Amino acid sequence: VEHITPGNWRAIIQIKLRNIKTGSAKVQRFSSGDKLELAYIDQQPCEYLYQNGDSYVFMNQENYEQFEIHKDMVADDAKWLKENLPVKINFLDGSAIAVDLPPSVDLKVIKTEPALKGATITNVFKPATLETGAVVQVPPFIKEGETIKIDTRSGEYLERTNA
Repeated sequence: VEHITPGNWRAIIQIKLRNIKTGSAKVQRFSSGDKLELAYIDQQPCEYLYQNGDSYVFMNQENYEQFEIHKDMVADDAKWLKENLPVKINFLDGSAIAVDLPPSVDLKVIKTEPALKGATITNVFKPATLETGAVVQVPPFIKEGETIKIDTRSGEYLERTNA
């Protein structure tokens, strides 16, 4: 949003709008008296169940209704999806428009290199493959089979868990 007051002219407001359904963006100008229609977005608690081809199957936790969301909508967040993960899904006019993951997820390390003896430098990290196929950088003391907490927003290692 940008408020523009050009000299003797009336003030205008320039807004960059993004279409929620298609993702396309455009810049539009409005005068100070114009009215806009608000979009009412409904957020539902859901649970990720499984992947079905190019779609991900979720279940609404309130009415137990199952529905599919195409992989393009989930995009890069798919690497954090684990069966039975609670998520929130945003709906506009009855159709899903976005998947909100929890801030962190606990995932099991299935492949990583063993720690080097004597490697005590604090900022050394090694790659680890998680149960969802995601690869993250972890400290050298993490071993295969351990469960770690990952920040879903940045993809960074947070801590080792006992789960």
